[in-house]
Amino acid sequence: MKNQYDNEIFFEEYAKMSRSTEGLSAAGEWHQLKLLFPPLHGKNVLDLGCGYGWHCKFAVEQGAAQVLGLDLSGKMIDEAKRRNRSSQIQYRICGIDEYEYPENTWDCVVSNLALHYIENIENVFQNIYRTLKPQGTFIFNIEHPVFTAGVGQDWIYSEAQTPLYWPVDDYFKPGERRTHFLGCDVVKQHHTLTQILMGLLHNGFELEAVEEAEPPEEMLDIPGMKDELRRPMMLLVKATVRK
Repeated sequence: MKNQYDNEIFFEEYAKMSRSTEGLSAAGEWHQLKLLFPPLHGKNVLDLGCGYGWHCKFAVEQGAAQVLGLDLSGKMIDEAKRRNRSSQIQYRICGIDEYEYPENTWDCVVSNLALHYIENIENVFQNIYRTLKPQGTFIFNIEHPVFTAGVGQDWIYSEAQTPLYWPVDDYFKPGERRTHFLGCDVVKQHHTLTQILMGLLHNGFELEAVEEAEPPEEMLDIPGMKDELRRPMMLLVKATVRK
């Protein structure tokens, strides 16, 4: 997993985004994602790619007993400790593919907008299955395969710079995708819908929910937000361990 977020320019631009300044309420997918969480009172929660720690703080607010937030970016971890500190939360600089995943340790694992940076996603699924307790829950939000297969991950524009359509190419070729985001060249990994969902099923998970993120009605006046209804940008999944 390549770390884009310790790039000074990228990090400064990321800090200006509404989901960075305002938290979960400003994330267009949150109204759907929050409904996927199981009851967390007294539970142990692992956040893979925790960023600013918003989901860690949410878990504590829901009564979680212990939360571990991992992120490869030292800048992100520093910001999480500053913004969302709690005695129940431990933050650690660690990549998703570097964590030890101790067996039968966590009741809930959550990952928000991080797994599309991982090349071997099925290996991560195996590790998460091992580290979850029986009946444990895995919730994640990943960039939708239609989005990651987008050519340059951008619209085709008219001469007046109006988005005309979203081009998709090489959908069935998983692997590296390069795009330009927040003023920097960013490397992501494209995974097909089959890879994601069957990867979970092949590794012992049961699917509880599969949703494509749609912005809520109250956000549709934000510039560009109505275009998010023209193609899916994010895929939300809830899976359960049956050991």
